[in-house]
Amino acid sequence: SLPPRFKPFSCLNLLRITGPEEIQQQIVRETFHLVLKRDDNICNFLEGGSLIGGSDYKLIYRHYATLYFVFCVDSSESELGILDLIQVFVETLDKCFENVCELDLIFHMDKVHYILQEVVMGGMVLETNMNEIVAQIEAQNRLEKSEGGLSAAPARAVSAVKNINLPEIPRNINIGDLNIKVPNLSQFV
Repeated sequence: SLPPRFKPFSCLNLLRITGPEEIQQQIVRETFHLVLKRDDNICNFLEGGSLIGGSDYKLIYRHYATLYFVFCVDSSESELGILDLIQVFVETLDKCFENVCELDLIFHMDKVHYILQEVVMGGMVLETNMNEIVAQIEAQNRLEKSEGGLSAAPARAVSAVKNINLPEIPRNINIGDLNIKVPNLSQFV
């Protein structure tokens, strides 16, 4: 398995490395240069860079239009299996974003991470059936929309308190050792 500072399956735009940001940036630069300098007619597997662990790890990538998807795996992984996994990931992104582009990856990073976690988690492939992955993403989207109503709850609560028509709203509430200061409601409206 990978050293603790690495997460096994990573996309260049989603590189998930724990550790100092400077090291993360060096790994991104090194990976970028290793992949970019290769011709299009050369195989999509290469030995990991010196920062990644050299021959103990492989970079397996696919190039789609302007996007490179790079996975870093240990040397025992099947290159063709990982290429298929990248294909599943990208096709799932395409279904979720309707022709995924760089802006989708930038502005919806949380959703992209969620999709990746539906495919791979903790170095283990969880799901490769795109229909199942998309169904889970759609279920998550429905959940987020239903919770969206909850994000407006504080404003509704302030409105409800204002409509009670209390002559004066208490500013301090003391319950035993607990002292609660009630803020001025006008700052929330």
